[in-house]
Amino acid sequence: MTSDRTLMFLEAAEAGQVVARQLAANAAPVTRAAARLKATPPDLLLTLARGSSDNAATFLRYWAERRAGVPTGSFSPSTASVYGATPALSRALAVAVSQSGRSPDLLAAADALRDGGALLVAMVNDEASPLAAGADILLPLLAGPERSVAATKSFIASLAAMLHLVAAWSEDAGLAASLATLPARLDRAFALDWSAALPRLVTADHLYVVARGPALGVAQEMALKIKETCGFHAEAFSAAEVKHGPMALVRDGFPVLLLGQQDESLGSVMDLAALFAASGATLLTAGLPPGSPGVALPVLDAPAELQPILLAQAFYRLANSLALARGRNPDTPPGLRKVTETL
Repeated sequence: MTSDRTLMFLEAAEAGQVVARQLAANAAPVTRAAARLKATPPDLLLTLARGSSDNAATFLRYWAERRAGVPTGSFSPSTASVYGATPALSRALAVAVSQSGRSPDLLAAADALRDGGALLVAMVNDEASPLAAGADILLPLLAGPERSVAATKSFIASLAAMLHLVAAWSEDAGLAASLATLPARLDRAFALDWSAALPRLVTADHLYVVARGPALGVAQEMALKIKETCGFHAEAFSAAEVKHGPMALVRDGFPVLLLGQQDESLGSVMDLAALFAASGATLLTAGLPPGSPGVALPVLDAPAELQPILLAQAFYRLANSLALARGRNPDTPPGLRKVTETL
């Protein structure tokens, strides 16, 4: 199997087309959703998701707090599906994110959130799913069929839908203008060559992926994809948290992928690059200034709000190649299914 023939590669390559389609189709639903949120501003935003969708939810939480000024948190599905609790949530917004919209625990939690008084927004790829049918507001991801077990284009579509909603809700014309350029940038990001990372990761047993701010959700997604498709242990950490214990393992060639974005978080990430290098890490960087320690992977010059999404898109091509180099099929990871039906 060649690296450009896997389902993972082919589906990830579609992300630009997916986002262009989504932005056009969701213009009216997003406008209606934003009007409703501005008319009755929520006091709290809760995200509801699993897996890659939960990684995307991390991205949303940063943007909702920064642009809409609403405190956010992650609702645990088992609170409803296992323990049967219905929280009191008047004036709360719940955003459920899912590819299939069919996992039993997610559906039970969505029902509990609505029963508790929350406004339920569903960002879901399957518009015929129970989650989509039960939502107060549906923002379809429109990623189309995704047959590889490893989600790619649906993750990118989730991030785009989140920025679309936040831009309209916060009336941020600059963010909306940046978002309009995302489809073409995604195509260019997927063409970036991150193969310099291959010889440093092809025999790796561990990896830290480190970022801060909205890029943290992308770091979480990268770590998940390494585990799923490449079959070795990876963990994601906030650049603010990795020094609280995990740093003790970083020595003698321990691989670290450090992500930067051109915003207020960059200074602390640059400081961490020097610390990783001094600790003996095998350091790979993306989005740090020229001259930073480590092996620099290429990135696009883009607005800061789009940079984490573009990093994810470039990484998917690397993950696909790395899986094959390690003798694995990224489309069919052992022990995994496309729809995970957690109870």
